[in-house]
Amino acid sequence: MYTSLFDNVFADSFFSPMRTVYVVSDSQLEQIKRKQRQEELDNLEASRKKLEESYQSRLKIIDEREHELQEELKSLVPTTEKTKLSNEGREKCTVKA
Repeated sequence: MYTSLFDNVFADSFFSPMRTVYVVSDSQLEQIKRKQRQEELDNLEASRKKLEESYQSRLKIIDEREHELQEELKSLVPTTEKTKLSNEGREKCTVKA
């Protein structure tokens, strides 16, 4: 038998909601709750571990860059010393006749 679109619209669960009801014992309900809580706890622990690893990785990168910058600063001579050295070099290179 052919059903019309009109029949389908009114037979749709949107207009006539049908609910599924599950009956469980108290012990089963407690098991379900315990399982849900354990899954949530496991997810939190995994998130914490991932966050800590990410933090440690980022901290290592920052420390390495800080060390590089400190080494560069040590190797750079202050500008007053640079000009003094360049002036001394000019005096040595000039030929006196």
